Amino acid sequence: MPRYSQPSEITVGVVGYGGAFNMGKYHLDQMQKAGMRPLAVVELDAARLDVAKKEFPGIETYATVDAMLAASQVQIVVIITPHNTHAEIALKCLKAGRHVVCEKPFAITTAECDAMIAAAKAKNLCLSTYHNRHWDGHILKAVELIVTEKAIGEVTRIEAHMGSYGKPGDWWRTSKTISGGILYDWGVHLLEYSLQLIDGQISEVTGVAKNGFWADQTKWKADANEDEAFALVRFKDGRWLTLMITQLDANPKRGILEVTGTKGSYIIDFGSYELIQPQADGRTLITKGKNPEGQQHLYYQNIADHLVTDAPLIITPEWSRRPIHILDLADASAKQGRAIPATYA
Repeated sequence: MPRYSQPSEITVGVVGYGGAFNMGKYHLDQMQKAGMRPLAVVELDAARLDVAKKEFPGIETYATVDAMLAASQVQIVVIITPHNTHAEIALKCLKAGRHVVCEKPFAITTAECDAMIAAAKAKNLCLSTYHNRHWDGHILKAVELIVTEKAIGEVTRIEAHMGSYGKPGDWWRTSKTISGGILYDWGVHLLEYSLQLIDGQISEVTGVAKNGFWADQTKWKADANEDEAFALVRFKDGRWLTLMITQLDANPKRGILEVTGTKGSYIIDFGSYELIQPQADGRTLITKGKNPEGQQHLYYQNIADHLVTDAPLIITPEWSRRPIHILDLADASAKQGRAIPATYA
């Protein structure tokens, strides 16, 4: 893999500069803070390219990925496009010899992940997913208390959930074809959090889904996401993990993750946590606290350190593949009505 003597030698570019959250600028800013040098932007919307030129004077702009790969010396390409385009663009960039960071989710299918991983290995390139939420304050605190301090003993199960009652918005993330389905957007984050707390080999995944209630009220009609979907992940050692994302829940659950262990439970919310510990005298000790600030900047700092000092890559493509494999199997299981074995450890 090409190494650099300092981060400023690493030129970076983004594919996608539009969107409501201005993610192109966000990524370039974060990479610049890690010492890397913004060089190129690819965007179909000419007006957004004009914005990029104002926000990053002198930056190269292109209307297509092919044009950028042909003319630019950009070394890392960040893909900030709809989910169903990640694999195609990543493969093109990897085959052209460029390091790649994909916005989450890594891809939609396991096969896409495997093709991307193989392409990166063939060229000895860095491939990662922008799982900056790996460093969210609430998961950092949970890892400290659950994994390091064993505050709830051995983790036996995790219940991850998000959603409420209401029609989904009419944007591309509501399209099943484009997004992958209701589990993919926030679900990939909740799985990534969970897999930091419950490790081990996955044996099988079961998925169920409810379709058709909101579909006709969206612009996507038959291609709309599921109204809600649920996945059960079984580990070979007997533990399990569940994921529920819903647009039908009039009684939303507390928090985003509930972790159950042999000595207590732990409820994770974005700003706070609750630690519940049964005592020997029959009482229950409940400790509530605020989560620390996140350290999401560490994602691109790790990318820079990996390319300069050969520091271990934290969000490896193999790590990125795990939640996608779960989501892929859950989708197939819901369609086939049976549990489906996992094909990786």
